[in-house]
Amino acid sequence: MASGGGFLKKPTEAESPRDHDGHGTHTASTAAGSQVANASLLGYASGTARGMAIHARVASYKVCWSSGCFGSDILGAIDQAIVDGVDVLSMSLGGGSGPYYRDTIAIGAFTAMERGILVSCSAGNSGPSRASLANVAPWIMTVGAGTLDRDFPAYAVIGDRRRFTGVSLYSGPGMGEKQVRLFYSKGSNSSGNLCLQGSLDPSLVRGKVVLCDRGVNARVEKGAVVRDAGGVGMILANMAANGEELVADSHLLPAVALGRKMGDLVRNYVTSDPNPTALLSFGGTVLNVRPSPVVAAFSSRGPNLVTPQILKPDVIGPGVNILAAWSEAVGPTGLGKDTRRTQFNIMSASHLSTSRSTSRKENHS
Repeated sequence: MASGGGFLKKPTEAESPRDHDGHGTHTASTAAGSQVANASLLGYASGTARGMAIHARVASYKVCWSSGCFGSDILGAIDQAIVDGVDVLSMSLGGGSGPYYRDTIAIGAFTAMERGILVSCSAGNSGPSRASLANVAPWIMTVGAGTLDRDFPAYAVIGDRRRFTGVSLYSGPGMGEKQVRLFYSKGSNSSGNLCLQGSLDPSLVRGKVVLCDRGVNARVEKGAVVRDAGGVGMILANMAANGEELVADSHLLPAVALGRKMGDLVRNYVTSDPNPTALLSFGGTVLNVRPSPVVAAFSSRGPNLVTPQILKPDVIGPGVNILAAWSEAVGPTGLGKDTRRTQFNIMSASHLSTSRSTSRKENHS
């Protein structure tokens, strides 16, 4: 059902809880999706997909609109869930921490807790910064994100034969075996380095691999910008803010994401070599990655600034490279220009570990 009145939604936006974004479908199926054989994202993570509690029944409540998520809708959904008799509330949303009497989720969760309902919420995706937590009330199970022993390696080989390992979920035609020119914007305007919309000159980019700095716009959007300018591939290099955190994405063109250290080496190469070149390749799905699990770099960290005596987050759960069901109303990147349609998608975020932790709790009870 769609909760609340949605009084700040756009007039043309339907109140139906039908998923046009993908996030809700992915979260719900992570918690309680049925067992499905031969599941994959365009060949990645192939196998049997299932939620943590496959016999559980799911009640879904729409509280977010294209313009945001509003407190009245969140509280309306919690009230309705209590009336409907749910046993567990899993809320994959939040935004910072503050006094509990001003925190919509904390207020609603307290009422649910009084009625014997377990409330689990995501810690947030603002790590690794200190004190970046959301949903820190003591009556909430705050869940951070950890890794699995599965990865999706991809490789960038540059003209001096150095090979850098990153990650990618690109699934289209490869680049072949011949290196192509590597381009990096050297202008004073950083928008070209960041591959922002309209920042790349097609006459300079066409037929080349483009090196893009991470930040400001979405990772998959950078790839779309490169493709639209005529580029044939992208190396997405982390900056200081992201460090060595790597997130695999289902890009629209051949693309490899690299950590800060390797990214700096590629930046040094492309700015010092008069004829820089690169070739990208993809390694599919790799299992038994060690060490695992480890806390995801993006998972929000403590301490809990509202009540420092209470340690948060309470637990971590699998939240990196999670394969789950996906709405066929949108492509795997979520971009409007992504015409691909898949029944499954791979995502990384603390909302996924929240779904797994609540379902595990339900199984144990």
